[in-house]
Amino acid sequence: MDAPRLPEPTPACTLRPTLDTLRAAWRARRPDAAQRRDDLARLRAAFSRRFDDMADAISADFGHRARPESLIADGMSVLSEIDALRRQLRAWMRPRRVGAGWRLWPARAQVRHVPLGVVGVIAPWNYPVNLALIPLATAIAAGNHVFLKPSEHTPRSSAFLCELLAEVFPADRVAVALGDADIGAAFAGLPFDHLVFTGSTAVGRKVMAAAAPNLTPLTLELGGKSPAIVCPGYPLDKAAARLVTGKLFNAGQTCIAPDYVLVDAARRDALLEALRFEVRGRYADPAARAADYTHIASDSQHARLTALVDDARARGLTVLPLLEVEGARAFAPTLVVDPGNDAALMQEEIFGPVLPVLSYRTLDEAIVFVEARDRPLALYPFGDRAQVEAILAHVVAGGVTVNDTLLHFAANGLPFGGVGASGMGAYHGRAGFDAMTKALPVLWQSRIAVTDRLRPPYARVARLVDWLVR
Repeated sequence: MDAPRLPEPTPACTLRPTLDTLRAAWRARRPDAAQRRDDLARLRAAFSRRFDDMADAISADFGHRARPESLIADGMSVLSEIDALRRQLRAWMRPRRVGAGWRLWPARAQVRHVPLGVVGVIAPWNYPVNLALIPLATAIAAGNHVFLKPSEHTPRSSAFLCELLAEVFPADRVAVALGDADIGAAFAGLPFDHLVFTGSTAVGRKVMAAAAPNLTPLTLELGGKSPAIVCPGYPLDKAAARLVTGKLFNAGQTCIAPDYVLVDAARRDALLEALRFEVRGRYADPAARAADYTHIASDSQHARLTALVDDARARGLTVLPLLEVEGARAFAPTLVVDPGNDAALMQEEIFGPVLPVLSYRTLDEAIVFVEARDRPLALYPFGDRAQVEAILAHVVAGGVTVNDTLLHFAANGLPFGGVGASGMGAYHGRAGFDAMTKALPVLWQSRIAVTDRLRPPYARVARLVDWLVR
């Protein structure tokens, strides 16, 4: 197919007028349930027709990306979320009756989830379609208009999104801004009714600072060093298989990829061997390796990963490349054995196919190791029920998949979000709908009410006051 024509960057001077247009259209006609469902249905239909275009665009941006990974992560996941939103939307929109309390009898109380207005979405480069369309679809389901800023690092994917969204939505309902970090900074400073940002913790701090003058409510989906803990007795072959899937999907360029793994010291070398066996078995055929092994998305990211591994070698650590890979931005799956806290790859999120394997003496020691660090976006305990419960009793994380990796992201009923340095707020399913609406409390007063009598002179209603405050 012909590559999407790359559109021109958005002039900074047009950002605020575009926001004003979106907000004026929203105020003129707030989307009702029928429009929201229709918008989601048309988005689903148009998107599902363009899977080939999407996969080609992402692969061109990455230099090479395994097609099944694009279809699953940026295709299937979006369709699944749209389906869940459409299925639950009417129930979520229905006013929810709550108790007003006997002191206010016979008044009635309810909570209504009303849309906020215009939601801004800043999407990253690692899953350029998924992490743009899922928050966008959630905002549409919540009754908002949307202003999207895709990543400048994936220009062909951004062009794909522009064409897709222009086909589905009028320009005063969904708009797209394109450009570099300066445009991104100006975008984050707009007075949105809600802003969703997915990206690094460092940039998340800048987004939060830019939004602060407007007191813009934020959902920040950040990252960090998400640990896996292999408990004593858990089968190493099973742990290795699932760790490799989580670490090498999208070449590790996943915010919830296992960043490092802790294993009981007596079985460290056995886990290293199990990981080596699993990787080489999957990519033994050179043709399959060329097709199925995703490359690093940019030269700068490849250089950063190279520097992390070079630092480990310079420190005398054991570094174990597991494959020979070809391609300018291909990066071999690599294990690093027992790095210290001072190693560069233990100081920052790795975000690539490099996996530190650390040994511990007791499970309590492993828990303390994780607790001493920033709260991670994801946690992966591998063990029996008692072992996992012991970990969950101490470690606070954004989300958890037990005895596997990544999959909690795909569960529509689970909120997805970080805590502390790994983010704030959550979305997916009901959590996203709640985040992008206002829970509006409404009290309906009766024709006859106790407040008709509760007024000075209070001496006349002393017995009523005593009854209310008992």
